[in-house]
Amino acid sequence: MKRLMLLFILILFVAFYPGSGMAQAQHAHGGGPGLSHGPSASSHGATDSSSGSHGAASSSPNEVLTRNTKLDSTLTTKLQSKNLLPAGTDLKSACSEFRNLGQCMAAIHVSHNLNIPFACMKADMTRLAPAAGSQCPTGTGLNKMSLGKSIQALAPNANSKEEVTEGTKEADSDLKQAESTS
Repeated sequence: MKRLMLLFILILFVAFYPGSGMAQAQHAHGGGPGLSHGPSASSHGATDSSSGSHGAASSSPNEVLTRNTKLDSTLTTKLQSKNLLPAGTDLKSACSEFRNLGQCMAAIHVSHNLNIPFACMKADMTRLAPAAGSQCPTGTGLNKMSLGKSIQALAPNANSKEEVTEGTKEADSDLKQAESTS
């Protein structure tokens, strides 16, 4: 696991080194998709080709998706086609209140993989009350948690480290594919 993490950090360094082509489309400031368990995926700030502006890790999902509407529609359609987002729900509203887009996308994947209501996971990770009508356990949303801690609270029998890794990997794949078409 340590070797994988080291390899991942090395790949991120190469991908976001100022001289690389990817550094022009994304700026990696901070430790990844907002997961407190350590460095992992990039924040996926996207470039809006019409304005030439660059997203940064500190950009909220709303800012990134507003700046790049094609990324928003591409990801929304992709997630709806995989039944990760219900029809009529767009990614921008699903990811509101998350620190960054990578964090939200990983949470969407994990909630689907573990059959945990996304509203419960979002509440835990953003310290907001769960959406009305959601069937979340008592105490959900009282404390702001990392993705791993939220998994431990909502699915205690799951291996939270493996689930975080898998969800982050799936989110990165979706984001990379969507960014290449945007």
